[in-house]
Amino acid sequence: MNHIEILILVLSFLVFLSLRVPIAYAIGLAALLTVLSTMSVLPSVTTLAQRMATSLDSFTLLAIPFFILAGQVMNRGGIAVRLINFAKAIVGPLPGGLAFVNIISCMLFGAISGSAVAAASAIGGFMTPMMEKDGYDKSFSAAVNITSATTGLIIPPSNVLIIYSLASGGVSIAALFVAGYVPGILIGLSLMMVAAIYSIIKKYPTDKAVGIKEFFKRFLDALPSLFLLVLVIGGIVAGYFTATEASAIAVVYTFILAAVYREISWKDVSPILLETIKTSAIVLLLIATSIAMSWVMSYENIPQELSSTLLGISDNPIVILLIINLILLFVGVFMDITPAVLIFTPIFLPIVTNIGIDPIHFGIIMILNLCIGLCTPPVGSVLFVGCSVADLSIQKVIKPLMPLFIIMIVVLFLITYIPELSLWLPRQFDL
Repeated sequence: MNHIEILILVLSFLVFLSLRVPIAYAIGLAALLTVLSTMSVLPSVTTLAQRMATSLDSFTLLAIPFFILAGQVMNRGGIAVRLINFAKAIVGPLPGGLAFVNIISCMLFGAISGSAVAAASAIGGFMTPMMEKDGYDKSFSAAVNITSATTGLIIPPSNVLIIYSLASGGVSIAALFVAGYVPGILIGLSLMMVAAIYSIIKKYPTDKAVGIKEFFKRFLDALPSLFLLVLVIGGIVAGYFTATEASAIAVVYTFILAAVYREISWKDVSPILLETIKTSAIVLLLIATSIAMSWVMSYENIPQELSSTLLGISDNPIVILLIINLILLFVGVFMDITPAVLIFTPIFLPIVTNIGIDPIHFGIIMILNLCIGLCTPPVGSVLFVGCSVADLSIQKVIKPLMPLFIIMIVVLFLITYIPELSLWLPRQFDL
């Protein structure tokens, strides 16, 4: 391994980030500079261009723009309001009831849309003023919204789990989807526990209980939206269609639902498609440049060297997983989730499989690690969206965010060292 080339890769990437170059360009330029240290200009550019182009030549990746489009339709199609009303009927009367509503709504909306940013924006836009009106601190409302929005990346369908499947070389998407349920729900319950304690201390008010008739009315209003989860995940697990086919079905279903709810007109279709194209382009460019950087690292034998180094420290799975968790938590602070998954999966997956860790289990560990990073400055996209929706500075949100942040780390280590939390459900479905 040529240490000079590794130094060029790492330092150039950090310099570009410090200059606030968009991360997709920073990754691509760092990879190009590294290859230029061993090849002439034409072969370097040609090789990286080929790697980027071929990385996107994947049927599986079609699921990403489709799920993004489905999420955009949901964001405008009245689904968030119905989920919030249903969540209020379930947990509104409990201590910290509106905080619970925020968390459950984010879990449901994030799971349906597959986007943490969409959940933070859609649910935060409704819940923050509602909670403030009932006497909740706006900073606490924003903190709850920010942390709970990340559950949508673990509870399927999740674009990030699809990306992990791609980066891992073919871990079953169906198995990853099913594996995400228990950890995602566990995170939601843990956030609710912290929110309840905080609400009791602050003596926040509770909502009035609704009657049985009103409860069933709200349930029936939300049922068509909730059925999307059954349709998508049930179809994949039962083998009726692939994740990509499921994403296309999700788009058709959400458009039908929006038409039934009469929340979207023909004039809304153009902005929805435009936003989907913009978001998809950003994500796919990140995927292309990240896979190019992964190839450069493989070319320089970085995964093998790092594997030897870590296994030289210890061959104890507990110690190795602790080190990897700490590295990923640190990486998540400075890097967005998509490139981090694509770059670090090929590095760490051979290490953990070498010590007997299931790739499905490790996928959940990695995604949860990086979800925590979405809640932290300076790169945390969900943090910025949550603060923007609440019209607050990051500094005001940090204090109420800390206990929620800590409980997420506690859950991370539970999921890390109790594999059955991730693997029990896939085994029940023979995935």
